[in-house]
Amino acid sequence: MTETFNDKTFLEQHIKHSMAFYHPKCIDEQGGFFQIYRDDGHIIDRSTRHLVSSCRFVFTYSMYAKYFNESDYKTQVEHGVNYLREHHLNKDTGGYAWVINDGKVVDDTNHCYGLSFVLLAYSSAVKAGIESAKEYIYETFDVLENHFWLEEFGLYADEISGDWAKVSPYRGQNANMHSCEAMIAAYEATSDDKFLQRARTIAHNICVRQADLAGGMVWEHYDENWQVDWEYNKEDPKNLFRPWGFQPGHLTEWSKLLMMLNRISPENWMVKRAIEFFDVAMDKAWDYEHGGICYGFAPNGSVCDDDKYFWVQAESFAAAAHMAIGTGDDKYWDWYKKIWQYSWDHMVDHEYGAWFCTLTQDNVKYSDVKSPTGKTDYHTMGACYEVLSIL
Repeated sequence: MTETFNDKTFLEQHIKHSMAFYHPKCIDEQGGFFQIYRDDGHIIDRSTRHLVSSCRFVFTYSMYAKYFNESDYKTQVEHGVNYLREHHLNKDTGGYAWVINDGKVVDDTNHCYGLSFVLLAYSSAVKAGIESAKEYIYETFDVLENHFWLEEFGLYADEISGDWAKVSPYRGQNANMHSCEAMIAAYEATSDDKFLQRARTIAHNICVRQADLAGGMVWEHYDENWQVDWEYNKEDPKNLFRPWGFQPGHLTEWSKLLMMLNRISPENWMVKRAIEFFDVAMDKAWDYEHGGICYGFAPNGSVCDDDKYFWVQAESFAAAAHMAIGTGDDKYWDWYKKIWQYSWDHMVDHEYGAWFCTLTQDNVKYSDVKSPTGKTDYHTMGACYEVLSIL
């Protein structure tokens, strides 16, 4: 199997196998998409809508519609965009509800992380041929610009109350990383250079300035002056959105984004830092006994969370492909095949489709819930599309 992982047909078939887990049962005819599933595809929760998941479904349908030229999937892109506009968007404030339940907003907090996925969703929709979404790209950029952008630091704030009155002092790299991803997508959708320039600014400020405060690696958490907060969530290293420790999956995800930027608008530091991030992630977090990449490691280099998360493996094989092609060093193809082989053996659900969510260090599932809130296999299918785009 190892020789086929970078084969175009293999990647296309894997995307189809993963998408078939969700389509068409994920479509709620009343609006949006059902988001929470067991391994066999049984829908656990029909009422909860998380902003990130709503956006990620728009992404997965957009990519499928564009790549495979499927008009039915394009229809579902419009279905997803309509739900964002009619339910998540607060037309009075311009913000987006974080969580909706039974059609009612239960958490209206504005998260930069969420808005970055809104921007990614609209950008993906435009790529799939939904021209009406182009104005929403600019609208969302303006919301980020007016409320989250911190000119002094050249980065985004993280969390603001629903009425925009209270800005949390917490600063995080994750929201900025996904904002960078979304800005690249917005540039690809519009060819507007301002999105590319914003992506470059974010990338440099996180991957150079901020990383240099943490030994040349990307720490997750900062105070309101963008100084490293080494203690944030130290007692909660498994926190879903803000785990403590260095995140190998984010280091490799930054490697991928830096190589993407370098293909569009190269700068010498990008490849150098991408190599450093990827190499240290594999050095510290690859599990030579059980396979796969562990979730987190501490500042002293020891693994602090040995679980195996689906998205870490997916982002890392996409990064490895970018590294292999961008550097010409075949060791990255070796990593690509090694990560894929692990994922194929343990993470991919060959029976029902899509990937399992989280495994123990020795690769045992925690539960039969495949898709908790936030997981739509955007990472896994997105990684396959990313590899297809550069093969």
